[in-house]
Amino acid sequence: MMSNEFEKAFSDFLDRHEYDEAEASLFSMIRLAFVAGWKAAGGTPPQSERIFELISPKTPKAES
Repeated sequence: MMSNEFEKAFSDFLDRHEYDEAEASLFSMIRLAFVAGWKAAGGTPPQSERIFELISPKTPKAES
């Protein structure tokens, strides 16, 4: 088990935007490597999909 000082420093590191950027880069590299292996094994590459879709609420029509 690490000291409280270490845990605090590590927690602070994880909260920084540099960590988020590094994590995103590592995720992209791992995904690209997985896709390359998938294709090499004869699989079809995954299709891009929407992550989310914004749906606006329907507004009631004004009566004339």
